[in-house]
Amino acid sequence: MPETMNAVVVRAPMEFGVDQVLVPEPPPGGLLVRVQACGLCGSDLRTLRFGHRRVVFPWTIGHEIAAQVVEVGEGYRGPWSVGDRLAVGPLAYCGACLGCLEGRYELCEDQREIGQAWPGGFAEFLALPEPVLRLGNVQGAPDGLDPALVTLAEPLSSCINAHEKAEVRMGDAVAILGAGPVGCMHAVLARARGAFQVVLVDVDAGRLALAAPFGADARVDASAEDPVAAVRRLTGGRGASVVVAATPSPQAAVQAVEMARKGGRVVQFGGLPQGESRPGLDVNRIHYQALHLIGVTTFAPRHNRQALELIASGRLPVAQLVTHRFPLARFEEGARLALSGGVLKAVFLP
Repeated sequence: MPETMNAVVVRAPMEFGVDQVLVPEPPPGGLLVRVQACGLCGSDLRTLRFGHRRVVFPWTIGHEIAAQVVEVGEGYRGPWSVGDRLAVGPLAYCGACLGCLEGRYELCEDQREIGQAWPGGFAEFLALPEPVLRLGNVQGAPDGLDPALVTLAEPLSSCINAHEKAEVRMGDAVAILGAGPVGCMHAVLARARGAFQVVLVDVDAGRLALAAPFGADARVDASAEDPVAAVRRLTGGRGASVVVAATPSPQAAVQAVEMARKGGRVVQFGGLPQGESRPGLDVNRIHYQALHLIGVTTFAPRHNRQALELIASGRLPVAQLVTHRFPLARFEEGARLALSGGVLKAVFLP
């Protein structure tokens, strides 16, 4: 085992690069793993741009992780052995709050996450502490499954939670605001759950072009036409029965309410920037149109298991989400390309 390793170190907003750091020790009751792949997600990009309230720089981020066990910690009693490949769901739940006691782990009041509470996966090696291993968010990765695809289980888990909460079903017309990788996941999940019509909306025509393989019936360029009018036109004037706001845009949060049909379900999936989280919703519209507003964040272990099973089955066209692969040594290049909107999904391979 080497004494040092390559790891991404974020020193301040928009100041980051690959440095040499010490290889962590296997934690008591936990595992030391070699990272095989780590995906870059929208929350990582926000942390690179602006920082994060739960991250104190300098820090290593990254939470969409495929890995292989290289050493077990003292007192470890779990099912994994040296050589096992893992899909790392990064969340640790407290197990004691009301949400956890009800089995609704996605509502945990003291949730912690790799990349925030513990150093993240943009590194050659990663320590998995016992709390992360405790309640089933770390799973065995199927033999032969591309590690880059294994990393998609984490974001797909949150999307599955959203569709479960919104009860997306056969016959629904689903509009998705935001055509990034998460928006594309929402599109393929909506289709898999029986949605009759799927519409993707984005302000970036290039992003909409990248989203072409993911089965939307229509893609609406919100920079060129009113997305609310477009969705209503495409749905015969009624509006969408389910709207997913999968972008950190205050305007999209308002538009999601405006394009929902009477009795529709509106899912706020994207968190809004600090200071912009009160975008001026028309409460009378919510009231008189009998809309259901649903906030969704993170996931429970069952969602993570379902995500990995779906990816391994090949039933969802998620492989096309990974448009760029970079060695970890080129993290700065890949991250800056992602920050400019030049990739759909970037995965880094140490």
